[in-house]
Amino acid sequence: MIDSVRTVETPEGIQLELRPAGAVARSMAWALDMVIRITIYIAGGMVAAFFGRAGFGFLLILVFLLEWFYPVCFEVLWQGSTPGKRALGLQVLMEDGTPVGWGPSMLRSLMMFVDFLPAFYGTGLVAMLSNREGRRIGDIAAGTLVVHALRQERFRPRAMPQGVTPLGAPFPLRLDEQRALVDFSDRLPTLTAERAEELAGLLEPLIGPGSPESVLRLQGMAAAIRGDRP
Repeated sequence: MIDSVRTVETPEGIQLELRPAGAVARSMAWALDMVIRITIYIAGGMVAAFFGRAGFGFLLILVFLLEWFYPVCFEVLWQGSTPGKRALGLQVLMEDGTPVGWGPSMLRSLMMFVDFLPAFYGTGLVAMLSNREGRRIGDIAAGTLVVHALRQERFRPRAMPQGVTPLGAPFPLRLDEQRALVDFSDRLPTLTAERAEELAGLLEPLIGPGSPESVLRLQGMAAAIRGDRP
């Protein structure tokens, strides 16, 4: 495959196209997050200066918490995105497209020190450039993937063609059978009427023998599977 897109299928039969983010976009997101953390450090240092040694201890605790838990908390609680990633339209997901959890997010954060070696994230950069999905060592260990954020409008129900109404199948269909029906409906604009009727005739158990509106009935079943609406 030349394309770096990863296609995963949800239990509902929906195919998601995950587009891995490259080193440039991820570096820009990291830089924005670093600016945010440095700003917090400066503000915290100014406050800590008034409390002497106790303030210095507070500042060390603040640095520790931000360096290790800043990405974890945002990735788990903010749909896989730190402020820097969200600004660049990126998010962290599991390899199968599911949201990242506390364990994987913590692991990829802990492995960041390996990616940093020998300096300035040299190992992480080499790892990202060495695989087509741009994964650093932490991503490989945690089974995560940084992708360009999924567009929600992609999953909005589509309007049905004229004359088509949702129609339930006469018996339960397997996932691959549902996918075949949806694919057939999607391909109809590229088929001649004769070819469409010929293909529909192969599905006699679904539409009955000699059905005069076989194509429309299959479109209706596909619409019901997709959840289309008028």
